[in-house]
Amino acid sequence: MAAPRNKTITVVLAVLGGTLGLHRFYLKGLGDWVGWLHPVPTALGWWGIERVLAYGQDDKLSWVLIPLLGFSMAMACLAGIVYALMDREKWNRQFNPDHPADAPAGGTSWITIGALIAALMVGTVSFMGSLAFGIQHYFEYQIEEARKISQ
Repeated sequence: MAAPRNKTITVVLAVLGGTLGLHRFYLKGLGDWVGWLHPVPTALGWWGIERVLAYGQDDKLSWVLIPLLGFSMAMACLAGIVYALMDREKWNRQFNPDHPADAPAGGTSWITIGALIAALMVGTVSFMGSLAFGIQHYFEYQIEEARKISQ
């Protein structure tokens, strides 16, 4: 019988290390290919931040790369929210099929609720910040191009 997968641990991993796929590795093991895709947009987003620090805010490639980090954080938090809101029977049926439907590993504790609140806050801020950053720089680029055309 495999060790049960705990819902609280999964939600905390999704909030704290979801951009690296830690929650997926906890649930499905190191053979999960989707988990290995999580660090790619995260690394690209950090590279975008490094480009802004090196070349300034006018670097157009960073305008594309930085929102990838925010969207990666938002998606990891969304996974944490979905896991936290899953009821005990569904959790155990999906992730602990060898255990009874009422196994305590699928239960919700106060730590799960705290991680859910953190996921809501972090996910919202990162998603809205990414949208604002990307849209602002897109419109600044459009205004600059219109200025070039008008001269």
